[in-house]
Amino acid sequence: MSTPSGSPEREGSTDGASQLDCPPSSPPGMDHSMGSPLLSPDSSCQDAVLSATATSPADSESLSPDELELLAKLEEQNRLLEADSKSMRSMSGSRRNSGSSLVSSSSASSNLSHLEEDTWILWGRIVNEWDEWRRKKDKLLKELIRKGIPHHFRAIVWQLLGNATDMPVKNQYSELLKMSSPCEKLIRRDIARTYPEHEFFKGQDSLGQEVLFNVMKAYSLVDREVGYCQGSAFIVGLLLMQMPEEEAFCVFVRLMQEYRLRELFKPTMAELGLCIYQFEYLLQEQLPELNVHFRSQSFHTSMYASSWFLTLFLTFLPMPVATRIFDIFMYEGLEIIFRVGMAILQYNQTDLIQLDMEGMSQHFQKVIPHQFDSCPDKLILRAYQVKYNPKRMKKLEKEYTTIKNKEMEEQIEIKRLRTENRLLKQRIETLEKYTEQFVTSLQTQLEQSRMQEAELLGALKEMQDKVLDLEKVRVSCLPDENNVAQLQDELKLVKLRELETLQSFRELQDTVTELNQRWQVGSAPHVVTSRNHWKESPKKNALNELQDKLMGTRLKEAQAQAELREVKLKALQLDSQNQIQSKLIGRHEVEGASLQERLQQLAVQNKGLQAQLTEMKRKQAELHCKNKEEVMAVRLREADSMAAMAELRQKIAELEIQKEEGLIQGQLNHSDSRQYITQLRDQIAELKNEVTHAVKKTQPFQLLKPTYI
Repeated sequence: MSTPSGSPEREGSTDGASQLDCPPSSPPGMDHSMGSPLLSPDSSCQDAVLSATATSPADSESLSPDELELLAKLEEQNRLLEADSKSMRSMSGSRRNSGSSLVSSSSASSNLSHLEEDTWILWGRIVNEWDEWRRKKDKLLKELIRKGIPHHFRAIVWQLLGNATDMPVKNQYSELLKMSSPCEKLIRRDIARTYPEHEFFKGQDSLGQEVLFNVMKAYSLVDREVGYCQGSAFIVGLLLMQMPEEEAFCVFVRLMQEYRLRELFKPTMAELGLCIYQFEYLLQEQLPELNVHFRSQSFHTSMYASSWFLTLFLTFLPMPVATRIFDIFMYEGLEIIFRVGMAILQYNQTDLIQLDMEGMSQHFQKVIPHQFDSCPDKLILRAYQVKYNPKRMKKLEKEYTTIKNKEMEEQIEIKRLRTENRLLKQRIETLEKYTEQFVTSLQTQLEQSRMQEAELLGALKEMQDKVLDLEKVRVSCLPDENNVAQLQDELKLVKLRELETLQSFRELQDTVTELNQRWQVGSAPHVVTSRNHWKESPKKNALNELQDKLMGTRLKEAQAQAELREVKLKALQLDSQNQIQSKLIGRHEVEGASLQERLQQLAVQNKGLQAQLTEMKRKQAELHCKNKEEVMAVRLREADSMAAMAELRQKIAELEIQKEEGLIQGQLNHSDSRQYITQLRDQIAELKNEVTHAVKKTQPFQLLKPTYI
């Protein structure tokens, strides 16, 4: 079997509207969810029946006589149904003329029973001779499928159409169920949301929910790239209504592989974006007024059409209508989805143009799904009146691919810019840290230099004060010139007195000597004449006087010697004081010389410190110049960064515009698409945060110059 997008019948299906008929394909009273519905007696469905034509002559030539006879019976039954439409209307609307109504009802039931029997015979022959019908009678088979596949034949016909009757993956199904899937929690969560009103799936842990879980889990293990997507559960649920879970699993695998559904359900949903793009083109070309109204109300195509492509109208239209569309989808692929979507919009264009966004949303949710309950053929007929050019759709696919490639390149460029921006921010942060450390070290060194300079200046001042004090002490200790002259005069006078004293002392000595001599001379006669001393008393008196004078002189001599000794002592004291003062003067001179040397050393050290301070100031000036250059370089980089950020803002604006125009991929009513949109918004927010952060990071450089000054 060729893929749906490549079969020649699908390319030539634009003129198939004239071949559509509206015969019933299921027995009377059959549930709408299980087969094709009966024709409604309203006028719209009668128009659909009347507008349908018979089989083309070319097809008639390829049929056998029995088949031609069967088709003739089908056409005859259609005419009988048309004739009995009034009686069916009267039976459903009123009980008047009950006799005629019963006759008409019995006639219609008889006709339908014959038609049911003929339909079953025809489809039984088609199933038994499937390969021959596909080779030789493919156009007739397509026409019969458009009219609806009988409920009891749907399981086998869908498997035959999908070429899923004998697939190797069917043998793996039981083994897949024994394995665990990472998507099990998501599948369990969404099981209860799939056909919640249908009896087969109603109730927790029901048989329908269990088999649906099995099929979805098995596929998530077969195709781990796709895994699980919520919309796919509705398609699997429809398959499980018609066939066992193994066959449903095989048909679903074939649908994903051959009917473009796999690309629809991938995490990127690239195929959904393509379908929305192609559908927007059809809307703009065939319904321009409605398209303008949608755009003016910001009612994007993805808001209503995404679920059509993801669930094949199974969540939008009633089950009988959606099943008829799925019949055609199994043969023609996604083309019927485009046709039915455009037919719905054409049918509701007048009402939609008069509504605002909220009103249109309510109209899509409550009005449109029930417009074709009574006669699905009316919708099918309108769908095949829509203009659909497969070649143009191929061109649109190429255009969309080109656009997406450009967007991908832009995304790559954005990522590159983000990477460069991140690296630039890292460099700026590194430069900031280095600059802060460098400035801090310079400030520390400057403070240390200032402290050393202050200490040296204090030490120098202290030494200068000491020198001044020593000079004062020296000056105060040294005698004046007047004092020295006075002392010299006093010394001369003392020496003169000493000389005079010595002279007087010598005179006294001479006198004493003379007296001693005299006394010795006089003492000898005295001894001789001691016997007669009483006679010589006057002489004795003179001797006594001389002795008294001698004693007086000796006393004077003793006094003079005592005075001389005192003078000598004073001279010795003065001499010792003079020596002491000389020694003190010598010491002061030595200390003054050492202080002078120390002062010279301090002056030299001060000059060295002044030179070091000058050198440090020069280095600081050089560092300041270097910092200015680095700041200029940083500002240049900042300008480049701002340019890059402007480009990022432009890219963000483009992404927001694309989001507003509906070019983004995702379905707003679909959980996975919401997640995708959320991711896009997160990316936009992240880009905005990066831009804001980069702007904040560049602000401290404006304060860097005053810090250096």
